Amino acid sequence: MSAPAPGSRTIHATCLSLGEAGVLIRGEAGAGKSTLALLLLDRAARDGTKAALVGDDRVRLRVRNGCLIAQPHPAIAGLIEIRGLGLHRTAARDSCAVRLVIDLVEAMPRYPDASGALCEILGISLPRLALDRNLRLSGLAPRIVQDAIAVASQSHSTCLFRREPEAP
Repeated sequence: MSAPAPGSRTIHATCLSLGEAGVLIRGEAGAGKSTLALLLLDRAARDGTKAALVGDDRVRLRVRNGCLIAQPHPAIAGLIEIRGLGLHRTAARDSCAVRLVIDLVEAMPRYPDASGALCEILGISLPRLALDRNLRLSGLAPRIVQDAIAVASQSHSTCLFRREPEAP
C-alpha cells in the first residue's frame, strides 16, 4: 500500500460524483455510508445524471488549486461494500472535487441551527449536511442530497461546479 502524499489525509468515508458535484459521506462504521451512496447512484441512473463512485470506506483527500480533491484508496478502488453481500465492483472515477459533505448522525434536534452548515477539511470550507437515521430510513435522503447540491451551487463559491483542476 502506498502512503498518502504530504498535505493529504486518508479518512473513513465514502465519496461519489453526482454530475459535477463530489459528495463526501462521513459517519461511524455501519451508519449507512455505502448504502446512501448506492441509493444516490441508483437515483442518478434513473434520472439520467452522470454519477460514479470515487471511493468507499477509505478516501484520500488533498488540496489542489483551492479545491478539496477526493481519490479512492488504491487497495479498494472501484469497489463498494454491500452489507451482507460483500465487495462489488461499480462504475468509478479516479478523483473528484468535493462540493458537499454529508455527515450521517444518529439523531438531530427537531430544529437545528445553521451553525453546522459548513465544515472545514484541510483548510477548505465546504457546505455540510447532517442526515439522521430517521431521514435515511424514510427514503428521502437522496432527494435531500440533490436539493443540498442545488443550494450549494448557488450559495457557496469555494470551488463549486468547476471541473476538477488539472494537475500541476
